[in-house]
Amino acid sequence: MSIDHLSQEEIKAEQARFMTKVYGWMSGALILTGLIAAWVANTEAIISVIFSNRLYFYGLLIAEFACVAYLSAVIGKIRANTAITLFLGYAVLNGLTFSVIFLAFTAASIATTFYITAGTFGVMSMYGYYTKTDLTSVGNIAFMGLIGIIIASVVNFFFQNEMLYWIVTYAGVLIFVALTAYDTQKIKQLNIIGNEGTEEDTKEAVMGALTLYLDFINLFLFLLRLFGRRK
Repeated sequence: MSIDHLSQEEIKAEQARFMTKVYGWMSGALILTGLIAAWVANTEAIISVIFSNRLYFYGLLIAEFACVAYLSAVIGKIRANTAITLFLGYAVLNGLTFSVIFLAFTAASIATTFYITAGTFGVMSMYGYYTKTDLTSVGNIAFMGLIGIIIASVVNFFFQNEMLYWIVTYAGVLIFVALTAYDTQKIKQLNIIGNEGTEEDTKEAVMGALTLYLDFINLFLFLLRLFGRRK
């Protein structure tokens, strides 16, 4: 569809409606993850199944990775309803593994960390949405940093070095703060103007929501290292 007839105000309005859908799907997935995690943490039978054997827990982690990888690979070929189902399924799987957080940390520190994460995420996402500055270079640096902390985390899994642990923690916070702004700008720019209400529009919103959901979750996990209080 040609957008030549659309004014800048109409284009901005459509972008705003699109981003509202992105944030809506993201928020819904976060709520679903939180509810599942809290429910599982208070259901002894499920907890005993998940954590009685490490293979079950690692199997869930592998299933999460596979779900994200599959959705990203086939998003252009599947129907919007299938994309939504996969996205929400991933949120449920995350909730199952996140139940360990409710078992390990106090409810007050989890709530405090969530509010800090939400505030930080909100500010950086707004910056990414409204800034005129191209954040591509910031995103590239953050992505390289992400690869670095993944490698460092794997290494530290074996060596258990406390200094490296804290370096990765603070670096992780900075990286996902930067990625939040960059990804918001990228999602806004990649939105195809003129296809509002179509299957493609819905799939774009779901993939945008998945990206920001991952940014939020990872930022929360790194901040929990700083502000979490163990039971």
